[in-house]
Amino acid sequence: MLKHIFTLFTLVSVAIAANTYAQSDVQLEINIPRLTVAEYHKPYVAIWLEDTQRKATQIAIWYDFEMENHKGEEWLADLRQWWRRGGRKLALPVDGITGATKAPGTHLVTVDLASLLKQQPAGKYKLRIEAAREVGGRELIQLPITLPLNTKALPIKATGKRELGLITLSAVK
Repeated sequence: MLKHIFTLFTLVSVAIAANTYAQSDVQLEINIPRLTVAEYHKPYVAIWLEDTQRKATQIAIWYDFEMENHKGEEWLADLRQWWRRGGRKLALPVDGITGATKAPGTHLVTVDLASLLKQQPAGKYKLRIEAAREVGGRELIQLPITLPLNTKALPIKATGKRELGLITLSAVK
């Protein structure tokens, strides 16, 4: 009986460990601050990785993609830097990248960042996050990173001044 319990415990431990390794070991959190303004609209947010040659790898785009006749795409050009770095060439919505706009609060980027970063050649990059809001402002934040990513150098943080709050790239334990 004790031998069966030990075997079962071992199998459960292996399954938990396998699941842990399957998950991303890097995460990106984005805070969208609550603003006290007369007319508030959730911001459009774009996230991409840019190398020193300014080549972009798209990570996420949060916009109102459920509006009729793709009307939500009309304001994507307000994400000026993202638009110039390949956003205008995307056939939207992109599976795995497109998401709905987010309310104020802290949001976790659900893309497997660790896998995406491991696919990139070694070198210096900027993780760029841009937000634009209707009847509001626009803001761009960048986190400098070097690949392969040394998770011991994490977390990397930056804070916006208005449209974006605290941005944190951190290791998951």
